[in-house]
Amino acid sequence: MSDVRPVVCFLCTGNAARSVMARVMFADRAPGYRAVAAGTLVLEGHPMSQRTRLALADLNLSDMDHRSRQFGDEHAGSDLIVAMEPGHVAWIRRHHPEVAARTATLPRLVRHLPTAGPLDERLAGMDLATVEVEEWEEVVDPASGDQDVFHACAAELNDMVDRLVALL
Repeated sequence: MSDVRPVVCFLCTGNAARSVMARVMFADRAPGYRAVAAGTLVLEGHPMSQRTRLALADLNLSDMDHRSRQFGDEHAGSDLIVAMEPGHVAWIRRHHPEVAARTATLPRLVRHLPTAGPLDERLAGMDLATVEVEEWEEVVDPASGDQDVFHACAAELNDMVDRLVALL
């Protein structure tokens, strides 16, 4: 039996912190969707960082089986690609322009995603393939920070993922 739920792909750089946290949060709260994650510049197969694991554990969430994945053709079929920063949107537009119309930053989605109608129509109305992505759309990468920075990133993502689930 195949999984026919809509697919939401969370995208960050290394697929070891932001996209991992957002995917786990979303999967926990949106059982009607299949959540996946990938990165734009990944060391394939690496587990999430210990700081990411601790930030998730603080929210009673985990994914012990996570291994980093490079965004590729298997992710391009996603119904929605949720980027963590403007650079990820630019990367999609360069490397996978066929999915640019379904790619937006998480901050843009929670601020501008319409609530009425089928998801594909709502995304089409946002003109995502050509909209100018702005500086305010970044979820700051905690990668070089200490544990407090990871907890702050998790708290920010937790709020935005809740808002995204409510909009979907």
